[in-house]
Amino acid sequence: MEMKTNNDTGLLKFQNVSKTFVDNKFRKIQALANITFALNQSEFIVIIGPSGCGKSTILRLAAGLDKTSFGKVLYRGKQIKEPDRRRGLVFQSYSVFPWLTVRENIEFGLDKTDSRLNQEKVSNWLFFTGLANFADAYPKALSGGMRQRVALARTMIVEPELLLLDEPFGALDERTRESMQALLLKAVANSGCSVLLVTHDIREALILADRVFLMGPHPGKILDTFVPPSEKPRTRDNLSNPEFKSLYKEILNRFPVQLLED
Repeated sequence: MEMKTNNDTGLLKFQNVSKTFVDNKFRKIQALANITFALNQSEFIVIIGPSGCGKSTILRLAAGLDKTSFGKVLYRGKQIKEPDRRRGLVFQSYSVFPWLTVRENIEFGLDKTDSRLNQEKVSNWLFFTGLANFADAYPKALSGGMRQRVALARTMIVEPELLLLDEPFGALDERTRESMQALLLKAVANSGCSVLLVTHDIREALILADRVFLMGPHPGKILDTFVPPSEKPRTRDNLSNPEFKSLYKEILNRFPVQLLED
């Protein structure tokens, strides 16, 4: 296992962050404790861990949807206080607007002052995601994978600097998940954006990540950092290589017992 040290070039920084919630019985529940890391420009970090370890809370803090109880979350050196279009968030659920067509969903966040440029951007993303023939369809007519392609295109079309992904492929079948992983890597490579993704899937983490953070629960904390082999693009075929197999086994042995991966 190789370790990387965080440095001052971080695009996104968590500085000794803790988060406490109050449940419906007015009990204090500590979701996160002492989370510290930096995500650098053009870096792809994947956070893995069992349900309830605070993975999604980290994304919500990075997106500006929640506030810390202690510590700071910084973006380009400034404390995050609210959402910002430079930080795009894609959820696991198919977060598309059912009353809008595919084209209208994708163009939703664009500045409406340049309609010709918008049409060109939307056409490019329809082609890139393989949705050109479904531009005028409504989400109810699409498969789960297609709806996630719409959500990804709608987020990426506004050119975010940081892409936040909350188990975006968790509800997809294995074949569709693999195609979406490949599409995501291509979209990120073309845009140069940074990525913070959370998942339960160790294999997915090894395919996508520059660094993998393993989290444990009660309260959520980072247990260890792992660095996959550097070659990209990676596929499931790479996972049969001895280096990948060894790293997969090491992560699995450290994975908290609340969840054993399928």
